[in-house]
Amino acid sequence: MTFRKMMTALLAASLLTAAAATAATYTIDATHSSVGFKVRHMMVSKVTGSFGEFSGTFDYVEGQPDQWSAAATIKTASVNTNDAKRDGHLRNADFFDAEKYPEITFASKGVSQKGGGWVLTGDLTMHGVTKPVELELEFNGAITDPWGNDRVGFSAKGVLDRRDFGITYNTVLDKGGVAVSNEVELMLEIEAIANK
Repeated sequence: MTFRKMMTALLAASLLTAAAATAATYTIDATHSSVGFKVRHMMVSKVTGSFGEFSGTFDYVEGQPDQWSAAATIKTASVNTNDAKRDGHLRNADFFDAEKYPEITFASKGVSQKGGGWVLTGDLTMHGVTKPVELELEFNGAITDPWGNDRVGFSAKGVLDRRDFGITYNTVLDKGGVAVSNEVELMLEIEAIANK
């Protein structure tokens, strides 16, 4: 082996070792995270809601978004819009049908650059239907907290059409429009801790 080939091999090995050393799986810290949504009501206002029970992991490699990946599970029965009657309706067969479909899951397929930001793509399974979704992704930073835990933070947002997932219930208004918009805005604030 020539000196140049040997140095090339050593450099490649060191780069691979460095990449492997910085790769880590992070678990969502639900206490400091939120999974929310927003829909139009009567086409004149917006109602916000969230899910209180969710979990997930994020594979993070510093400075290499193309190697990031995520997986998450949301408990549909944990939906909360601060109105018990409405929440009960959302849990029944008109909407989430939480008894039959107790979980919403997401499995990422990749992160790519779009414009000046990043897009997280993946498969969302809800109400027994799996569809591809895109989320605008913002990386908020990485730190080591005072207790020695490595933490990362992300914000994500997107829009989906609930009819794509078989959630079609609605009421047509006398003067046009519908009671609940078909488009649903998604808002996620995620903080995750590196597994030890």
